[in-house]
Amino acid sequence: MRRVIIIVLPLLLALLLLVLTSPLALKISAAASKDKAENLPVVGSYENLKKLLRQAEQKGTPRYSGITRLMAVEAEATTAAAGPSAAPPAAGKSAGAVIAGDYATTNVQVQGVDEADIVKTDGRYIYQVNNQRVIIVRAYPAENMQVVSSLQFKGEEFTPQELYVDDKYLVVIGTAVNNTPYLKSEQPQAYIYPPPYYRQSMVKALVYDLADKSNPQLIRELELEGYYVSSRKIGTALYLVANKNIGYRILTENTPDLLPLYRDSANGTEFNRIGYERIRYFPDFIEPNYMLIAGINLDRPKEAAAVDAYLGAGENIYASLENLYVAVSHYEYEQPAIMPGTGGIARLGLVPPIEHSTTIYRFALEQGRPSYTGKGKIPGTILNQFAMDEYQGYFRIATTDGDMWRDDEYTSKNNIYILGSSLNVVGRLEGIAPGERIYAARFMGKRGYLVTFKNVDPFFVLDLQDPGEPKVLGALKIPGYSDYLHPYDANHIIGFGKDTVEISQVDRQGKSAGSMAFYQGLKLALFDVTDVQNPVEKFKVVIGDRGTDSELLRNHKALLFAKDKNLLAFPLTLMEIKDGSAINYGSFPPYGEFTFQGAYVYNLDLVNGFTLKGRISHLSEEDYLQAGQFHYNSDSNIERILYIGDVLYTVSKTMIKANSLSDLTPINTLLIPR
Repeated sequence: MRRVIIIVLPLLLALLLLVLTSPLALKISAAASKDKAENLPVVGSYENLKKLLRQAEQKGTPRYSGITRLMAVEAEATTAAAGPSAAPPAAGKSAGAVIAGDYATTNVQVQGVDEADIVKTDGRYIYQVNNQRVIIVRAYPAENMQVVSSLQFKGEEFTPQELYVDDKYLVVIGTAVNNTPYLKSEQPQAYIYPPPYYRQSMVKALVYDLADKSNPQLIRELELEGYYVSSRKIGTALYLVANKNIGYRILTENTPDLLPLYRDSANGTEFNRIGYERIRYFPDFIEPNYMLIAGINLDRPKEAAAVDAYLGAGENIYASLENLYVAVSHYEYEQPAIMPGTGGIARLGLVPPIEHSTTIYRFALEQGRPSYTGKGKIPGTILNQFAMDEYQGYFRIATTDGDMWRDDEYTSKNNIYILGSSLNVVGRLEGIAPGERIYAARFMGKRGYLVTFKNVDPFFVLDLQDPGEPKVLGALKIPGYSDYLHPYDANHIIGFGKDTVEISQVDRQGKSAGSMAFYQGLKLALFDVTDVQNPVEKFKVVIGDRGTDSELLRNHKALLFAKDKNLLAFPLTLMEIKDGSAINYGSFPPYGEFTFQGAYVYNLDLVNGFTLKGRISHLSEEDYLQAGQFHYNSDSNIERILYIGDVLYTVSKTMIKANSLSDLTPINTLLIPR
């Protein structure tokens, strides 16, 4: 009997360990921690707010500096990463007909988690943010394109920035300015006439019913005070994140009305202040800033929005189907950097930070109700949202710590951290590519990919199968770098970045001072990682010369990729050196002159690589002549490319062009009225 117990006990322990570390258990653990928000302390009062900010100011905590690209400003194989821009291919599609789902959707990071963009389509209509308007165009069939409605907005009342579209709703997100009476506590209202106002920046979401696309009906409004950080939409649930800056002026001025405002039309037309008793703070991380997180369910128009405020700030966000993660950078200094003559109030970071770290806040998402469930902290700062990922209950994050221009103990190092259900570090891989920084990161299931850069481009393949022991599988060093990595399939990944040239440098005495890398034209690369220990740059294309640029290098939503159609397209500004037309700036490599703006359309497959299918531009010959040598910033610059059925559409603020997807033959052009 004892032998049976001895044998069975280890099996039971192993089974228990498996259950506890399974994704389901981790999800349950996260759900069980939802009462953590109630355990966070509240600010409580105006005087306590000043006390908390004074403590933060004395510790040398730098003022939050806004959303930046730090360190300088999606995979088919797994449901946790984004696949192609297209929906799954439809079988048996006939010419001239649109099969349900056979249209391009926004290139997002996580399947099922939509991201707002300036252009969307539902497979028949195109919706576009166009200056102070939102244009709705019946785009299919292409021969009969026409504008069916235009939502006009006035100046400070509302400026649209991005939008979402589904079968029922159009959601327009933008900014507004609210003029609010400002009263100091010592001045009775009766003695102030006319009452003074102060301007408040607001993040605003307008929800329209799309039953009649020629006359969309506004059915819901939600406003948050502050500046727009980002948003996500999961099904009918919409989530918004905003920052309202307080600043340290509260320590020297009597400004008791710094409570954050919000307005939800489900509760009426009045603005509501979030009282100090509702504002929570994180005891070990305080910023002179409020972070507001709100959620609504579009199918429940009468249900009040869930709006929470925290003393803190957000920079980058990542969302899975279950959780929202907000990351914020933190810098610690060897000594406080105090601006002379400010009495110790203005701290500007005049001394280089000796420690960089990132704090991650997690919020569970349930049908438009976000709730705080925990936080973690790791060394280093992140590049963008693609440096974060959730997979099988674990949170993975890539950071750069230190300064790439220093050669002492504070030189830059790149790291991978894997966090468990309580956001504690369970696995780490540190010290990757010392002296360089991360230019691109991508997580794809059990693998991860990093591009670091200083003079050459090391492309790293990471093994993340064991959360407790992440490791480097292989690396490839090549000229150039990638700013964005996009999955092609489980064993191939596309890199978008710049080609580079390494040039020797000399000091003032003419002695060798090493070398520096200078970017050149835009570079496309297809990496083959079938042999994970020996990744290969299977194909590459370099477009143009120094100065060539694309929004895709900064915004993944500018990419159109459909693997089943061998289709790859993006907007590009082309700079070329022709017949001695180079533009020289001292000893730097010469810039090309402006020669093209528009869409580059490629076929991409594993046999032929990148094959240029054609180019489409909305600029006229007069536009090109008017541009001269330099980049021509025009409303006719193509911003997005999409397809519906067998038609490729290019979209600028002045027109929409429709071309045959098979050979790019022009079909129709719709001029958008100014």
